[in-house]
Parts: sequence; C-alpha cells; structure tokens
Amino acid sequence: MRILFAGTPAFAAHHLQVLLDDGRHSVVGVYTQPDRPAGRGKQPRPSAVKAIALSHGLTVMQPESLKEPDAQRQLAAFNADLMVVVAYGLLLPQAVLDTPRLGCINVHGSLLPQWRGAAPIQRAVEAGDATTGITIMQMEAGLDTGPALLRRETPIGPADTAGSLLARLQTLGGEALLSALEQLERGAIAAEPQDEQAASYARKISKAETELDWRAPAALLVRKIHALNPSPGAYTLLNGERLKIWAAAVAAGASQQPPGTLLPAPAGELWVACGDRPLAILEAQLAGKKPQPAAELLRGHAALLAPGSVLGSAE
Repeated sequence: MRILFAGTPAFAAHHLQVLLDDGRHSVVGVYTQPDRPAGRGKQPRPSAVKAIALSHGLTVMQPESLKEPDAQRQLAAFNADLMVVVAYGLLLPQAVLDTPRLGCINVHGSLLPQWRGAAPIQRAVEAGDATTGITIMQMEAGLDTGPALLRRETPIGPADTAGSLLARLQTLGGEALLSALEQLERGAIAAEPQDEQAASYARKISKAETELDWRAPAALLVRKIHALNPSPGAYTLLNGERLKIWAAAVAAGASQQPPGTLLPAPAGELWVACGDRPLAILEAQLAGKKPQPAAELLRGHAALLAPGSVLGSAE
C-alpha cells in the first residue's frame, strides 16, 4: 500500500521506523509538527519523526494546520491508500479523513474507549489501572471516537512509570500496526464501534498538578509520581527549592506526623508522612543535581533530609 505517515514525538517515530524496516508498504510522505524551540538556546528543533523521515530521504510536510484547501490539495497529491496517524498533534478535518482510499487509522496508547485524549499512558498509571494497551482505530471527526480495528493488552505493574509503560506500548504498537495493515490490505478486519458508556478522557498534563500534596493518600501519590515520570516530573519543595521525585512506594505503618514531615525510617530509606500511610521516596533529584536513589541522597545530604524536616509549600 501507499502510506502517508503523520506523527511527531519519539513514540510516533518508533512506529515510522517499524513501517520502514518492514518494507512491505511504501511510505510516500510524512507529516509532522513544525519545528519548535527547544533546549536552553530555544533553537528550533525537528521532531523525532522528522529526523527519521529525513534520514530515509522521505518527503516531509509540516503545515501549521490541515484546514486550508491548499494543504488538503497537497495531501491528496500523494495519492495514498491509507494514512497512519500516531501522536501527530493536529486535528484532521473530515476532508483529510476522506482523502486516502482506506481512510486514516490511528495508533492510540490505551484500550479505547478508556482514556481518549492527550495523555492516555500517564492517566492509566495515575488511576491505578491494572491493564492498558494499544488500540488501532479507524479515525473519524470525534476525539478518539472511531471504531476499533485491533487491540493489544499489557498489565500495569506497581513499579511501572509512564516511561516504562510507553516503552512497552511502543513495541506492542509497532506489532499491532503491522498486523492491522496486513488485515486491512486483505479486507479481513472488522471495525468494532466503541462503547460510549465506558469512555473516559485523558486530559493533558498541566504544570499545576505536578506539585505533590502530601495530604493525599500515599498510594495515590505513588501513582502520580510514576505517572509523571519521565516528563514533566512530580516535585515538592524542600527549604524553598524543588525536589523532584521519580520513584516511590507505600511504606509500612501509619503517618503519625503532619503530612509532608520526613519520618524516622530504616537505614538508607527516606519516608514522608502523607494523608494516611507513609510514603517511601525511592529516587529523587535535588535542584541542580542528578536523580539519585534514596540511600545515596541521604549519604550526601543527611542533615537536609533529617527526620522532622518538612516537604511542601507553606500553608
């Protein structure tokens, strides 16, 4: 098949690479977001998808929008059988959805209709879901509302972060995409409408929710920390400086001190009082430093992290 690919971040780039490595289909063009300022110098940086596409000599299109007739005519000129969309970041108007012979399919990082929207992997971890997966979906005008063509499932473990889960879903998604393409080409795949009653929305991660509120239950805070790892990261304040927390677990016993208070703990462990039980900080990062396991952090900053110190914003 002649395939147009649309995507932007590394998750999408993996799927493009899978398509290219497989070699059964011809990627005739690639759509990705315009270069955005990044890094300390705020210089325009190409997306991960653009970097892979250029390394393979593919035609790259970077429109700000696909709503303009000129952009739609350019897309139609590729004469694609199918458009594969993975975390592209632009809405596709109905005119674009209707252009390829077989329409547009999307690789989505959840078991739709659960977690439609921008942050399905993070929200599944935060919610404490036991499983998640990949859905290959036939796209329509609604937000992730199209019928499912294929699903692949994976468990979410207690130590999983958004990063570890993304890596697993990336692999699962590539395999699922190739399987869906093979079945689509043979006309051997049936679209299953989503159950609207079971739908949930994965809203975009906001900066406001990255600060930890120690009054919350420990289990909820652990899930939040893992959901925000590796980006943007959960943090608390220690003496007015940010302390990023990358991994945690619920500790034994009950919190007898006000939430946010560092507690006496076994050697090499860092415990903090929460709304119910203590939370064990497993990996954290002081401002200007690298992430460190709790034992290393304590060896270098024992006085700063002594029991009785208080984490969090002053009320």
